[in-house]
Amino acid sequence: MNYARPVLRTDRIELRAIGPDAAEALARGGDGGFDWVPDGPFQGTRDACGGVVRAVEGGVFEPEWGVFAIVRRQDGAAVGGAGFHGPPGGGGVEIGYDLAASARGNGYVTEAVRLLTAYALAGEGVVRVVAHTEPDNTASQAVLLRSGFQRDGVGDDGLPRFVLRSAGRSVGRQAGQAEDRSEVPQ
Repeated sequence: MNYARPVLRTDRIELRAIGPDAAEALARGGDGGFDWVPDGPFQGTRDACGGVVRAVEGGVFEPEWGVFAIVRRQDGAAVGGAGFHGPPGGGGVEIGYDLAASARGNGYVTEAVRLLTAYALAGEGVVRVVAHTEPDNTASQAVLLRSGFQRDGVGDDGLPRFVLRSAGRSVGRQAGQAEDRSEVPQ
């Protein structure tokens, strides 16, 4: 089966949709058809792909609010994963991300977060994007702060919560561009 999905990209990275078949392969320990750096993918990407599989099985998969591989455009290597924890609800959507250790310190996750945030806030009815981090993950917290998020207390899970609201903020497509693609093979 094929699903319509956007292609999100900057000059340096592309967020490539991870469809149901690729998600199943990744959740089971495979590469999902991506050319990963040697220390990727991280467990967070595999876990998120398991969520995609469960959503498909439950008949609630919404591909535009799924998971993406972070791919370096210079060499086509997948360096991490980023995506949504599900479709928007109550005006908000939650994002998550991870990156192979060998790709850290290059700004790839900051670009991915900005792409996801711009894409989400362009969606109908989405007025805020939420992310949670481990309390001691200061690098991830810095990514969110650089991307315009603000600390917003602690979530129900006990983790620090960060929020970016659309009111009074112009995120637009400055961080990158979304290009329509008619089909993404699974």
